[in-house]
Amino acid sequence: MSTLGASGVEVGGLGFGGAAIANLYTEVSDDQAYQAVNTAWQQGIRYFDTAPHYGLGLSERRLGAALREHPRSSYAISTKVGRRLEPVERVTGDDLANGFAVPAAQRRVWDFSADGIRRTLDASLERLGLDRVDIVYLHDPDDHAEEAFREGYPALEKLRAEGVVGAIGAGMNQAEMLTRFVQDTDVDVVLCAGRYTLLDQSALSDLLPAAVARGRSVVVGGAFNSGLLADPKPDATYNYAQAPAEVLDRALGMKAVAERHGITLRAAALAFCAAHPAVASVLVGARSAAEVRDCAEQFAAVVPAAFWQELRETGLLSLDAPVPAEEPS
Repeated sequence: MSTLGASGVEVGGLGFGGAAIANLYTEVSDDQAYQAVNTAWQQGIRYFDTAPHYGLGLSERRLGAALREHPRSSYAISTKVGRRLEPVERVTGDDLANGFAVPAAQRRVWDFSADGIRRTLDASLERLGLDRVDIVYLHDPDDHAEEAFREGYPALEKLRAEGVVGAIGAGMNQAEMLTRFVQDTDVDVVLCAGRYTLLDQSALSDLLPAAVARGRSVVVGGAFNSGLLADPKPDATYNYAQAPAEVLDRALGMKAVAERHGITLRAAALAFCAAHPAVASVLVGARSAAEVRDCAEQFAAVVPAAFWQELRETGLLSLDAPVPAEEPS
């Protein structure tokens, strides 16, 4: 277990990302979602992440229902603010334009105001069926930086001071603004998705060193870059789009090296993310019990030092990126 910054909130090395159980791209039944969360618990996972954005609240409802049978003090849960959900007068279609196979019964409203932060968090607590969450992230404030820093962050700081939440931060698909949060505010943790992986180490130059220097924590999401590192093939996605040919070639090269050393590329991808000293937890999104079991098995696998050496020697991995010792995670 790692403590997030100076917050006192503890998370395990492997966390459960709640987007997939919210009908990400295709439908997931209530029972399938429950079994995924229950299997995560059986595998020892005690950190769960969600957001109103995921399935227009479906992720929060399903995660809250599945965790209700466990003592509240035995796990950590994070949600996000910045997208407020409002009901629509008439449902006319689905939410697949935003990636979720759910009825478009609500609409997302960008809102990083102090009032919006509290209203969004209150609604999340209601959907989760909880009276508190451990971690709250400002969610994707890329195009709303001024309001996020001027109003959103101070609102989170106040919630932390009041004891409403234990740790605060920001979650984004970029490293640059997260670096600003680490350097210019008193966040405990940032969630960096897809920018510290075997294929994209853009967080390595500034964000991760800044986190180490200031005693902040980083949670890594998107370890498989939305699928390519889980199963490299011509139709695989990279950062939620068709993988470019040159990136696919690199992933296939890594897979070949992994197979020569008797491991999977999935195991290597997870081990790489977890190896940096700033990283407290790696989130994996899984939509079924089988996927959760596989992620847990891959995370626990031993990746031989010779694998990392060959990646570096063949130019497939930067010499600057730290790699794990040859031992179980």
